[in-house]
Amino acid sequence: MSPTLVRSLVTILEAKDISTAAHTWRVVLYTRALAERFTDDHQFLQRLTYGAALHHVGKIEIPDAVLLKPGKLTADEFEIIKQHPTLGWERLRRFNEADPLVLNLVRHHHERWDGAGYPDRLAGDAIPPAARYFAVVDAFDAMTSIRPYRKEVGPEAADKAIDELMSNRGIRYQADAVDAFVQLYRSGQLGWILEYFNDRCPMPDYEALDNCSKVRPSKPPLNAPDSPKPE
Repeated sequence: MSPTLVRSLVTILEAKDISTAAHTWRVVLYTRALAERFTDDHQFLQRLTYGAALHHVGKIEIPDAVLLKPGKLTADEFEIIKQHPTLGWERLRRFNEADPLVLNLVRHHHERWDGAGYPDRLAGDAIPPAARYFAVVDAFDAMTSIRPYRKEVGPEAADKAIDELMSNRGIRYQADAVDAFVQLYRSGQLGWILEYFNDRCPMPDYEALDNCSKVRPSKPPLNAPDSPKPE
């Protein structure tokens, strides 16, 4: 899949829900930083980047009245939201996407280790590895970003999110995935993502990551450019 197509699909989603822009970039960078602890295979990292960037592409087809609702969703509305992994997977298949890493991450990032997730109620090792690790990343960002029902962000929100991840270790999330992410966060290598790529910051182009061998695990300067620096 080309970075141009990834950018186009994400742009369509951002037009529906502007908060998606910063969320998508944060989860892409968290995912890259986490994956780089295990591999330096650039092709794998590129594929993983695209999967992370497209994880919510199915929300393009979710009605605005549900997707943008400021208050708590009803049970029926939540069932509609739960369709987005399958809708995203189907949309990518219509674009002839065949990479199992990308497709599995998009379809299975809301599965739970205990089998209580969706859409396929996979459990344990039946959940594709990339989706298991991404579920931790996605949950952390959801708990540390602005929502209609929550305004708390920053280090205090992050500490609470880490506690929540740990309490669900081996239940909602794979234990090894939680441990790896928590260790990375506590090492101080993710704080710059949390601080810089916020909802007020213009987002760079995804093609920038194709030329980036490693995301920089440190806080960018105040005059940081609009894209990660290759090393």
